[in-house]
Amino acid sequence: MRAICAALLFATIFIAGCAAPIRASVSKQSETPLWHGRLAVRVESDQPQSFAAEFELTGNAQVGALTLYTPMGSTAAALSWSDQTAVMRTQGEVHSFESLDALIKQAVGTEIPVAALFAWLKGDNMIAAGWNADLSQHANGKITARRAQPVPLAELRLVLEK
Repeated sequence: MRAICAALLFATIFIAGCAAPIRASVSKQSETPLWHGRLAVRVESDQPQSFAAEFELTGNAQVGALTLYTPMGSTAAALSWSDQTAVMRTQGEVHSFESLDALIKQAVGTEIPVAALFAWLKGDNMIAAGWNADLSQHANGKITARRAQPVPLAELRLVLEK
């Protein structure tokens, strides 16, 4: 009997782990862009840090939302911002930040030039202080950006789903 219960528990957990989250899509008539895919951030500090997640991003540098997903498909963090707010919701808690830069730094481990990021997503190689974006694979849904200054060095990689 214990073996049957254990097998059922394992099967339940396995099936739940394979389930993909249902994500709302934006209608084609909407003017709000929606990007989704995978992102990875690596920071070359004394103790190197790395972060990777699936993501869904909508809006722009002034008003937007970023949802980060775990490898199992559950929501790791939901970020939203406007001119007045910068908020991160994670594990049932809500954290407010003084700026979008502070919010992004907390979420992914380093500052990222958000205005330039939205331009890069559209294929525009906007200049961002200290950052160099490689958009040569943009048509294939791949973007890489590296920060040389200020230290520590950082790298952002995006792979967009089509």
